[in-house]
Amino acid sequence: MRIILNILWIICGGLLSALGWVAAGCLWCITVVGIPVGVQCFKLASISLNPFGKEIVNDGGAGSFILNVIWFIISGWELALGNFLLGCILCITIVGIPWGKQYFKIAKVALSPFGARVVREHVL
Repeated sequence: MRIILNILWIICGGLLSALGWVAAGCLWCITVVGIPVGVQCFKLASISLNPFGKEIVNDGGAGSFILNVIWFIISGWELALGNFLLGCILCITIVGIPWGKQYFKIAKVALSPFGARVVREHVL
C-alpha cells in the first residue's frame, strides 16, 4: 500500500516539494560554509519523494538550535509555507487528506531540519 501511495504522492505534487528541497540545497552549497546545510536539504528531499512509511525524529541540541534559527530566517519559512499551503489545499477533499497530512509533516521538518532524522515506520 505504501508503494502505491508514494507513487501517487509523486504524481500529486511530491516531486515539486522534493525539487524545492533540492533547489534550496543547491543554493546553500554555493558557499563552503553552507555545504552542511545543503547536504541536510538533500537528505530531506528524500522524504519529500516518498513520505509514506517514514517518520521524523528530532534529537538535536544547542548547535542544531542555532542552525535551525539561521535556516528559518534564510530559507526555512518559504519551504514550510509552500508545503503547508499545499497540505491545506489537499485537505479540502476527503480523498486528499492522507497527502495533506504528509505535506504537514514536511512543513514541520522544513521549520527545523537540523537534528531531525528520517526513520522507517514499523508496522506490526
